[in-house]
Amino acid sequence: MKKGETYTFPNPTDPIGAMIKRHRLQVMVHSCLYYSLDENIWDDHKFDGVCKDLVNLLRDNPEAYSDRFDEYFKGWDGSSGYHFPHRDPWVLGAAQNLLKSHSFITN
Repeated sequence: MKKGETYTFPNPTDPIGAMIKRHRLQVMVHSCLYYSLDENIWDDHKFDGVCKDLVNLLRDNPEAYSDRFDEYFKGWDGSSGYHFPHRDPWVLGAAQNLLKSHSFITN
């Protein structure tokens, strides 16, 4: 993506595809919070549960959802989010926005 460009994620009409999309974006953003911003909103149990659900959804429905982050989920076993693109402008921006809104709510 070039500077100033925006990316529009596909919007699946299938509920399974929508769940995969939601979980994929969640684990990338929460991984960015943890590994790059040294923050967390989800505890390990919550993160692990979403990762486990996502791994099963991806295994059982490999064609249900696709976006520009596919390469990070090929062969992913859910054990870590360290390899996700934490400095991607969308991921980092979403993580920072989530952190700001979470701080606002909890303060």
